[in-house]
Amino acid sequence: MNARGLRRYIDDLLRGRRPKPFRPNDFEAAQLRTAIDLRAARPGADAPRQEFLTDLHRRLAEQQEGTGTRPPRSSATRRHVIVGTSAAAAAAVAAVSIDRALIDGGQVADGGDSGPQELTPNTGRWVKVATSADVPTGVMRPFDVGAVIGFVRRVDGKPEAISGVCTHQGCRLWFDAPDDRLRCPCHSTSFSPVGQVLTHQLPIAPKPLPTLMVRERDGAIEAFVPASPTEPA
Repeated sequence: MNARGLRRYIDDLLRGRRPKPFRPNDFEAAQLRTAIDLRAARPGADAPRQEFLTDLHRRLAEQQEGTGTRPPRSSATRRHVIVGTSAAAAAAVAAVSIDRALIDGGQVADGGDSGPQELTPNTGRWVKVATSADVPTGVMRPFDVGAVIGFVRRVDGKPEAISGVCTHQGCRLWFDAPDDRLRCPCHSTSFSPVGQVLTHQLPIAPKPLPTLMVRERDGAIEAFVPASPTEPA
């Protein structure tokens, strides 16, 4: 599919229209996943659409009563359809439940679409990511503590940190000091030191980088990282 066709497909997806099916390559599939994520992130997207529920009820009633437009070939076929339709409905409900569980497990401060958001885990621990001397004014220092990858710098003398993972496909960013920007090696996307998207070559701009919770105490800079499943909260 050409670039124009891909844009039309994604536009249909975001607007809730049924796009024309096609077999995507790896790059096109990545763009579609981004569009799906954006669609799912809209307010109210975690609830099934009323049209879906109405159609689901209609199909279940037709299959149970045998009054569909196509006569069932056998009772076994009718049972298979009912089971398959019910499984689809259960999967939709499960997806909503999983999404809500993830949201309940950690909070994201609402920064709107205009700027970065702050990741604020409900449970976790403070981990040293640098000494105070390692982060003088004007230096962007990377850190990797396993659960969190990021960059820390000083703003008006205070430490601030930002995620070091691209919001498109999770590629690890690197800091281009001469251009004062974070760059993604995967798809030529770049971010400002505060997380704003500066350049990209994607059909849909990725989200800004989230900021991270950091503090400075006793000559060390610490980041708050979520607790692992094997350690107590």
